[in-house]
Amino acid sequence: MNATAATPPHPGHDDLVRRWLDTLPAAGELSADPRPYAENLLARWAEPQRRYHSTDHLVAVLGHLDTLAGHADDPAAVRLAAWFHDAVYRPDRSENEERSALLAERALAELGLDEARTAEVARLVRLTAGHDPAPHDANGEALCDADLAILASAPASYAAYAAAVREEYGFVPDDAFREGRAAVLRQLLELPALFRTPHGQAEWEARARQNLAAELDLLTV
Repeated sequence: MNATAATPPHPGHDDLVRRWLDTLPAAGELSADPRPYAENLLARWAEPQRRYHSTDHLVAVLGHLDTLAGHADDPAAVRLAAWFHDAVYRPDRSENEERSALLAERALAELGLDEARTAEVARLVRLTAGHDPAPHDANGEALCDADLAILASAPASYAAYAAAVREEYGFVPDDAFREGRAAVLRQLLELPALFRTPHGQAEWEARARQNLAAELDLLTV
């Protein structure tokens, strides 16, 4: 099947805060008020240097996780990891995932989440640096597939995604960006599978490869 990954409807600020609260244990089980943590995360996702890694991307990943939740062993941990996976994002730095994982460890410990789930969230955040979950890592497969689902979007949406990535790297000269981006696309196309969940493989794989190949052609003309 050659389906595209549709972009979920964009919820408002209050709806996103409710999604955050719904992902956590009940307030009486927490050590701190979770609302300020939602506000902090949403402020991070709305930082001005972001063009693709923005609140829209958070919303999209959460929406795709609604589709993939049945694949995960711990959907709540995967959703929490989605909230944190690009919470620290500077396009000129290489340690964003590590810093995001450290933020998750600190924030979730302050909230009083148990150590095992906190560690799992941080592990999943770190996994998004390479999008290469181990076999049978159901949580990792769900998060990585949701994060990469943009690759399988309709052509116009994919073009907007590629343009937004270029804007984030506006400090990189054109020739250097084209060379680096082409290398990334080739690496992705050489993978035996972009998506690991059954849904991702059936619904997104073919379209994603078409989009990647088309972008690579444009970069190497």
